[in-house]
Amino acid sequence: MGNVWKSLIAVPYQGLIRSRTWLYEHGWFPQHRLPCPVVSVGNLTVGGTGKTPMTMWVANRLMERGKKVAILSRGYRRHARHTFVLVSDGQAVFAGPREAGDEPYLMARRCPGVVVAVGTNRYRLGRWVLRQMSVDCFVLDDGFQHLSLARDVNLLLIDSSDLHGMRALLPAGRLRESLVEARRASEIILTRVDDAAAVPRVVESLEAAMGCQCDPITTRFTAQALMGASADAVCQPIATILGRRALIFSGVGNPRQFRRMVVALGVHVVDECVFHDHVTYTALTLRTIARSVERSHPDVVLTTEKDLVKCPSRWSLAVPVFAISLAVEFVEGRSRLEASLAGL
Repeated sequence: MGNVWKSLIAVPYQGLIRSRTWLYEHGWFPQHRLPCPVVSVGNLTVGGTGKTPMTMWVANRLMERGKKVAILSRGYRRHARHTFVLVSDGQAVFAGPREAGDEPYLMARRCPGVVVAVGTNRYRLGRWVLRQMSVDCFVLDDGFQHLSLARDVNLLLIDSSDLHGMRALLPAGRLRESLVEARRASEIILTRVDDAAAVPRVVESLEAAMGCQCDPITTRFTAQALMGASADAVCQPIATILGRRALIFSGVGNPRQFRRMVVALGVHVVDECVFHDHVTYTALTLRTIARSVERSHPDVVLTTEKDLVKCPSRWSLAVPVFAISLAVEFVEGRSRLEASLAGL
């Protein structure tokens, strides 16, 4: 589809999205409230802005404050037929990535003590969880556009390394909604602020769209450790891969950012397999990676956590396979976010 046609289609799309938001804002569409606080983590664009690491950070931070936390996720591209799926009760994980979706399964693995459940209607899902167990607060994964559920804290993530993606609505660009909708956020969080020069340009675009000043929280993602495929695998230090030759593979929203991160760690990327976001790793997909290993002879194979949890734990290659585990690092504004969560 040509750029002109994409731009033309974006116009009615914007009208539909804005009309939907207006109907919720003026009470024509009902908004439901759960009986305990809700923190939403979302974005304006398709593709990766770092929602999953931030969702896990928020859930773990609330748990550290003594809260019983449940993450509610849509479970994108899950294959389970059930309306609702309890991925984890905080003690045990009951559903794999196929039934739960890759991100909810990863969150269940990475957030022990946190309940994780998936379902399209997050209000009904929350009520369903509450009928089974006591919960103090909910974290809504990818919830910025889920307007039917009221939230007490509304966090909007924007990738500061993707200024181009903020310029046009789907299908001409990557925006789900216009930048003006950022005004719904209680806090705007810029992710991937490794390039400090990009921050003023992003802020300028947001302020022009919203018609008001913007003082975002700024964050970046740091490589924390190397994770193996099995749940009980021992973590390896990042220094293990310094100077090594690596094949990388990923099926994420922003594969270029993953490659940039790997290179910044001092790794020499000799080959790369890029798949579509939320890819299912079939026998054919795994053979594609194995053939790339045979062709490029790397020392190690690296991927994201979201990808590795979907690969068989007994999957064997001629070289070690690791996922790079990420941690959220705050540059500015952490105290503001902490204060918002403390008020729940």
